[in-house]
Amino acid sequence: QVQLVESGGGLVQAGGSLRLSCTASGSIFSSNTMAWYRQAPGKQRELVATITSRGTINSADSVKGRFTITRDNAKKTVYLQINSLKPEDTAVYYCKLTAVGVEYWGQGTQVTVSS
Repeated sequence: QVQLVESGGGLVQAGGSLRLSCTASGSIFSSNTMAWYRQAPGKQRELVATITSRGTINSADSVKGRFTITRDNAKKTVYLQINSLKPEDTAVYYCKLTAVGVEYWGQGTQVTVSS
């Protein structure tokens, strides 16, 4: 059983920064993709960025230049560095791991940006 635990969310003023972390535990296939999604109130969950176990990255156009996804395979952890936060970045941020066609989700971490 794979479990994902996110951390690092919180309340921050506009213009500030946060680093979110997501650590996986359990039996994980070595070739996998980890991703960050977010869901704002009243909106659908949207993809923020993905990173493969080899380090290939894809990011949503809306976050390029402000959001950076990285991972540490030894620690089974993916990070999301968020800079220049805006009120519209307020959302629950979710981590997802995909391996051999199976998806695992974390419980989410709340990010709230005040203006």
